[in-house]
Amino acid sequence: MRFGAHLPLIDFDGAGTPSLAGYVDAAREVGFSAIGANDHLVFQRPWLDGIVALSTVVDRSADLTLATTVVLPVVRGPVAVAKAAAALDIVSGGRFVLGVGPGSSAVDYGVVGVPFEERWPRFDEAVGVLRSSLAGASAAGSSRFYDTPALEPRPVRPVPIWIGSWGSAAGLRRVARLGDGWIASAYNTTPDQFAAGCDALHSMLRSAGRDEGEFPVALATMWTYLTDSQAEAQVALKALAAVLRRDPGTLAGHVLIGPAETCAAQLARYAEAGVDTVFIWPVGDPITQLRHFGASVIPDLA
Repeated sequence: MRFGAHLPLIDFDGAGTPSLAGYVDAAREVGFSAIGANDHLVFQRPWLDGIVALSTVVDRSADLTLATTVVLPVVRGPVAVAKAAAALDIVSGGRFVLGVGPGSSAVDYGVVGVPFEERWPRFDEAVGVLRSSLAGASAAGSSRFYDTPALEPRPVRPVPIWIGSWGSAAGLRRVARLGDGWIASAYNTTPDQFAAGCDALHSMLRSAGRDEGEFPVALATMWTYLTDSQAEAQVALKALAAVLRRDPGTLAGHVLIGPAETCAAQLARYAEAGVDTVFIWPVGDPITQLRHFGASVIPDLA
């Protein structure tokens, strides 16, 4: 199992955004292999723009993979996302992975004037626009929602496009049809559900003549706070549940909040279920939490 770290884009407690450079330094030093950035325009807490934040840490990321986990091409516009993806791949020397999803927030759609009920057909079409634009191919006038200009400069190599899905049958069919990889949501699945989804996805890939062994699967938004204090764990869990508008008791089984050994055991179940990479997201004291995770969890699972 490999590990990625979500950039700490959310201001959970009013303390502001920590040093992104320091955060990436810590991730690199303790054994993480990737840095990820998620996407919202509007959220319950201040949310730093993910694409901009990712671009600021390219020089500090050394050989780490840079990924959007995920970005919203329907909300931002697929041509604008393709342009940003090509730039990130170029400036990183070919280390960028474009994770995309339709998003689940009607508010994001509302502020850009795109009907939320159109997100699925728009998303399917947007992925095609991304592929064509990144490949330098023009297909103007050939689609319902978007034109497809040939963009220059082109990326260093074909940018992998990973599709975000919580794991429904329809979502997995979309992943198999459109994607180069699958990004699942940690707080919306379980190891057993993920394993079943992975089996279904592999069957779909084989039916399409695709090699399942060359198709990465990742788990994103794994909210994390390592502590041996039950009181601290409850504070972190309740704060996270308030932000996500979830029940704390239900959420507890889907996140890594508590002792390091308990969290490592939960991750081991995901490794058995077929997860290649887990992107963790500390919900407090992010740089210290990354270092703690690197010292206490990664050595047991990497």
